[in-house]
Amino acid sequence: MNRRTFLSAAAAAPIITQLATARTPFISLAQTAAEPHPARPVLGRLKQSVCRWCFGSMKLADLAAAAKGMGIQSIELLSPDEWETVQQAGLTCAVATFVPSNPIARGFNRVEHHDSLVKELEARLPLVKAAGIPNQIVFSGNRDGMDDKQGLSNCAAGLKRLMPLAEQLGVTVIMELLNSRVDHKDYMCDRTAWGVELVNKVASPRFKLLYDIYHMQIMEGDVIRTITDNIGSIGHFHTAGVPGRREIDVSQELNYPAICRAIVEKGFPGYLGQEFMPSRDPLTSLREAVAICDV
Repeated sequence: MNRRTFLSAAAAAPIITQLATARTPFISLAQTAAEPHPARPVLGRLKQSVCRWCFGSMKLADLAAAAKGMGIQSIELLSPDEWETVQQAGLTCAVATFVPSNPIARGFNRVEHHDSLVKELEARLPLVKAAGIPNQIVFSGNRDGMDDKQGLSNCAAGLKRLMPLAEQLGVTVIMELLNSRVDHKDYMCDRTAWGVELVNKVASPRFKLLYDIYHMQIMEGDVIRTITDNIGSIGHFHTAGVPGRREIDVSQELNYPAICRAIVEKGFPGYLGQEFMPSRDPLTSLREAVAICDV
């Protein structure tokens, strides 16, 4: 708009205002606020979960009751002694937490760890199956000077030992993609391409990736294209805002509605787990995150 157009519009404004006032009744802001606004219907096309550790200040039973009321179907990363609590609330646990021998920094990329990892996971998987839990999380471990190619070969060899039991039980083992720049320095499974190559080497329908959107935004970006190109290798998703791992609202850089639409449009059957650390009232933030991802 140039100066002449602006002045002409300003001169016409009183006339337009008079016409509008004559034709429509005045509605105050107080009246508008008092009128009920119908809630947006829940679409439910993407199954949602929430990670327990992010809401550790709450009792698990209280978190489960609140999550159930929001339409969340799962609370995840729980140990076996916690599974019954969420089941009593009518929820499931989408992902069982790691076994003691497989914390993030110690994993399948070292052959000397395989016996202890396989032993514990072979004991865990039947429990996971009996509890109706679809996924068991595992980690690659840190590089600690190891070449990525060697680590890939080692991970594949160890995971293949588990696949006959996982296939028999119908439980999916998922390895999480984590960033090695900010949160998990030196972690090996830190790029989607490396993870997809591992999925191809293991060559079992019961081994997939946990694609953490927060971590992969930090490592490589191009999130939607990466997800859609590799959806067959992904068994689960995690969320969080970048930067800071806080709420997934407009205060951060990821467009979660667009990301979730892309996931839904690919026909993804699994869960998306909310894994952000709330910076304000936890349940308010969780409720908003569920609505953002319900596309």
